[in-house]
Amino acid sequence: MSGFDENPFGDPTIDNPFADPSVQQVAKNTSSMQRGLDDYNPFADQPGSQPPTGTMAANQPAIMQPSSDPPQYSRSAQQTVPTGTIPSSATAAEFQELKRRQEELERKAQELARREEELRSGAYNVRRNNWPPLPAQCPFQPCFYQDIEVDIPLEFQKIVRHLYYLWMFHAGLMVLNVLGGILLIFKSGEFTVFGLGIIYGAIFVPLSFLCWFRPAYKAFRSDSSFNFMVFFFIFFFQFIVTLVQFIGMRDSGFCGLITALTHFEKSASGIIIGTILLTIAFGFGSAALLDILLLGKIHRMYRSTGASFAKAQQEFATEFLKNQHVQNVATNAAAAAVQTQFSQGNRY
Repeated sequence: MSGFDENPFGDPTIDNPFADPSVQQVAKNTSSMQRGLDDYNPFADQPGSQPPTGTMAANQPAIMQPSSDPPQYSRSAQQTVPTGTIPSSATAAEFQELKRRQEELERKAQELARREEELRSGAYNVRRNNWPPLPAQCPFQPCFYQDIEVDIPLEFQKIVRHLYYLWMFHAGLMVLNVLGGILLIFKSGEFTVFGLGIIYGAIFVPLSFLCWFRPAYKAFRSDSSFNFMVFFFIFFFQFIVTLVQFIGMRDSGFCGLITALTHFEKSASGIIIGTILLTIAFGFGSAALLDILLLGKIHRMYRSTGASFAKAQQEFATEFLKNQHVQNVATNAAAAAVQTQFSQGNRY
């Protein structure tokens, strides 16, 4: 009947879960724990600290106090610098002076390298001519610069030296040919070999140097296909001329095989003169053999590099157009043609 004593107009409590006494007890415990957390001071138990009070304590940040003093600083063995190694002002000045000199030397080295590169890539060779090697008192000066060790690559220096020695051998044979002509003058009064020998020597010696040795030298120096072609063409004729010299027909001007055999006699003077002439003839024969051997060797070297006649033609056209004299002639011809057309146009 107690249920009928309740107020029918009040809030219903039958279905209210918060009206349960156990729920209300838990809610009281939670409120007390929250107040405990708000009042908890984690620094209150540390020695030497005082909890802040009042409004200032609520606004100030927490400051941790060190529990102990930091360890005392001590210098390690690696940080210790010997007394004698500390540079003085004089040592520092000397170091700066050495550094300045080193920088100056580096600048000079760079400048020398730059000048050397300019001279090497320049259009003109400023090196002083040294061939032929003439004395300083001579009124004539050297015409060419020649240094096989400087100009020629290392792998071609040997073959170029062989060519130079072969040219000297040809020049020496021309001198011996003149001497053989002198012997014939004393023996039989023949002036043909002597006179023609002087003419041949004056023509063949410089022309052989200019026409086949210098092209070969420049070909190996700059890997020029055009100079190789010039060398092959002219050196083949050198081989033909050397064969003619070796045969040595009468009145040809050469102390060749036929001339030597003709002047062999049973007398002592005839045998001596004939032997000398025969030696000169064998010299011409040896030169011809060396010519053909070197010609074949250089041709094989040239073909092994992948060069061809088309490359030589292209190089010739390029060098021909780069020539200053050719450019001047072409410019003058073009100007003359334009002037002629202009004058003809005005006439009509």
